Amino acid sequence: MFAVMKTGGKQYKVQAGDTLRVEKLAADAGETVQFNDILMLGGDSVTVGAPLVAGAAVQAEVIDQIKGDKVINFVKRRRKHSSQRTRGHRQQLTLLRVTEILASGADATGVKAAAGAGSAPAAAAAAPTAKAKAAAAGADDLKKLSGVGPALEKKLHEAGVTSFAQIAAWTEADIAEMDEKLSFKGRIEREGWIDQAKDLAGN
Repeated sequence: MFAVMKTGGKQYKVQAGDTLRVEKLAADAGETVQFNDILMLGGDSVTVGAPLVAGAAVQAEVIDQIKGDKVINFVKRRRKHSSQRTRGHRQQLTLLRVTEILASGADATGVKAAAGAGSAPAAAAAAPTAKAKAAAAGADDLKKLSGVGPALEKKLHEAGVTSFAQIAAWTEADIAEMDEKLSFKGRIEREGWIDQAKDLAGN
């Protein structure tokens, strides 16, 4: 028997015993998780979901949390800008071993449903924002940085960045993480935030 399941925005055709890598899940090694988004079941007969197969599931054991192969991203600006940058990225993945495919009865198994690492209940998700607002009350005026307005300052506060000293201490890895997390697209280096933050932190 095989199943086509969906997780992390991708579809996977799996059978019992298969090992596969999926987008990072909120689970520890050794845990069993259950995927409930089943698009199709196959074997002696084929069942196609509309869009999902009711009561079907795939159970898998988490082997490890790993990183994918390094992807190199090279950005070269147009002439007159004389700017170029090379950045590496390794995607966070979860390594799984499929243990069982259920054609029915998924609701009664009691196995933890697979959830992405970025998923969280609404109340938990709101907590960091509340902390960021509290921290922002005594924060530096980040709008003094070139290209930073009220909207961008709010994004930085929500990411936990509230002082010039924090920005001045950023490493290349920190810059790459902020570029990706907040879609800055090279703004940090282009605007010279690190040097500016060092000067402002010293005032």
